[in-house]
Amino acid sequence: MKVLITGATGYIGKRLIPLLLNEGHTVVCAVRGKLRTEQKYFDEDAIEVVEADFLKPETLTNIPKDIDAAYYLIHSMSTSVDQFHKMEESCAVNFKNYIETTKAKQVIYLSGITNDTKLSKHLLSRKNVENTLKSNVYALTVFKAGIIVGSGSASFEIIRDLVEKLPVMVTPKWLNTKTQPIGIRDVLSFLIKALGKNELHNTSHDIFGPEILTYKTMLLQFAEIRKLKRYIITLPVMTPKLSSYWLYFVTSTSYKLARSLVNSMGIEIIGKPSNINSLLNINPMTYKTAVELAFEKIESNHIASSWKDALINSRHKKRASSKYLKVPKFGCFKDVKEQTVLDEQRTLDKIWAIGGENGWYYGNFLWQIRGVLDKLVGGIGLRRGRTNKTEIHTGDALDFWRVLVADRTQKRLILFAEMKLPGEAWLEFKVNKGKVYQRATFRPRGLAGRLYWYSVLPFHGFIFKGMINQLAKA
Repeated sequence: MKVLITGATGYIGKRLIPLLLNEGHTVVCAVRGKLRTEQKYFDEDAIEVVEADFLKPETLTNIPKDIDAAYYLIHSMSTSVDQFHKMEESCAVNFKNYIETTKAKQVIYLSGITNDTKLSKHLLSRKNVENTLKSNVYALTVFKAGIIVGSGSASFEIIRDLVEKLPVMVTPKWLNTKTQPIGIRDVLSFLIKALGKNELHNTSHDIFGPEILTYKTMLLQFAEIRKLKRYIITLPVMTPKLSSYWLYFVTSTSYKLARSLVNSMGIEIIGKPSNINSLLNINPMTYKTAVELAFEKIESNHIASSWKDALINSRHKKRASSKYLKVPKFGCFKDVKEQTVLDEQRTLDKIWAIGGENGWYYGNFLWQIRGVLDKLVGGIGLRRGRTNKTEIHTGDALDFWRVLVADRTQKRLILFAEMKLPGEAWLEFKVNKGKVYQRATFRPRGLAGRLYWYSVLPFHGFIFKGMINQLAKA
């Protein structure tokens, strides 16, 4: 079958693609920009990459008409709390209108469990998307999941941050809310096995693990697996706003995502039983098993995707468009350095391992201070880290940078800053003819941008000189 995947560079999409290929399908990946898409997508004969922005219906004509089925994996959890529902509805309407003109017979949508009488704005929005996607032209199959547990998932990484950083937690009362977590492997099994299955046409099923747990129990079981002793105290006085700030400052999540999660975590996510497990021959794993399998992936450095690799808001989506891939030359401040290298391959390996746990090779305490300052003004800080310790791909998140170009054959890496700045910043590395070149470029916005550049200039001189010296060492 020829299968369209929307959200192809997202957490679920990245993991679904290789599974579809293994089943012998041809995959059409809809992405907002080809230039920020991993090269491996273009190297695979059974993958076709097309540019399509579902907020811009005129771009959807790039999607081929001869597709047999489609996965709808578009969500907007990290966008503006006030605007996301409008964006999600617009995307769903545009998707439906176009897919109805193709040969697609089935659309599979991954949504959230919406059985509670009181739903958050995000869960209401997903319920609305389900209703919007229903069609008389194609069959709709809906799977509704709650907390998804797997290496790189938002819920897993947030719980990991909390457990591994805080021996004693003073937490909001929503930690006593009940939910039914499900492992990422089981979610993918449902999505794959539903493809082309006529019995699931125009049906909706909740998918969930075998246990009903509170968020507090999930934290304590996580700590048990990590062999950590943790104490949790819940306070009824923590408002949703305070809870959001608590999540934001302690974990790697953005404030907008924290607000969305807090609004949803006060609602019980309990699934309705059905025959879907027996129909597809799937026996969902326990929460502890899902966590243990996630750490196997982490320890073997084989995390397939991370929620942090998604662009975090509309401002960054715009900045990561094709026009930002070419570093500007005019109207910018620059710090350009070069150094002779003794071993080009060794230097390239260092560049490809930069950031995250490896740090920035020089003045790491200053990078950490910059990350804290970014957090204090509502930015993302350094806590996103990196998905893989030794590999970098176009589109990855790397601390408070976004990878725009990662080309080992050309020995070139370009990063775009996603921290809070009065302007735009790029950091570029290139190895060529026995030398490593390092260029920091800043395009200021108004007087504030110029004042910012001159205020950090002494630190840049210290940091960037030390960093290139370390990169050049054998």
